[in-house]
Amino acid sequence: MMDGKTLVLRGRVVSGVGSFSFWIGQLQDHYERKTGMRLYPGTLNLQLESEYSLPAKVIRLEASEYGGRVSVSIVPCSIQGRKAFLLRTDANENGTGDHPKTIIEIATDVRLRDLFRLQDGDYLEVAIAPEWAAYGTSEP
Repeated sequence: MMDGKTLVLRGRVVSGVGSFSFWIGQLQDHYERKTGMRLYPGTLNLQLESEYSLPAKVIRLEASEYGGRVSVSIVPCSIQGRKAFLLRTDANENGTGDHPKTIIEIATDVRLRDLFRLQDGDYLEVAIAPEWAAYGTSEP
């Protein structure tokens, strides 16, 4: 949903597979350099009603930067007014990863489930600012 300025994605909290928990912990310095924030090692997964494709403008953590095999796109966003980042692997964006494009993963400096007392099935909105929302899509 676009209000002319901010892209708002609404999704239902779902459990993930735990991959980002491990990799954020292992690559903390790289994520901090890219985001300016020391991320909690894990993401909050939201199941959207329709697919979300990343915008053309993203922050990139390339596999070659850390000697790995997985590259990640990072999109600044906010969740209930808190600065956060949408993270998506290239495989997930291309439809060949662990998650379909209806799943978004949100990272910030705290465990969001604890901060907002979230459980699977709760609904939450993620706001993506206009400068990052351009060209991203959430298909109806």
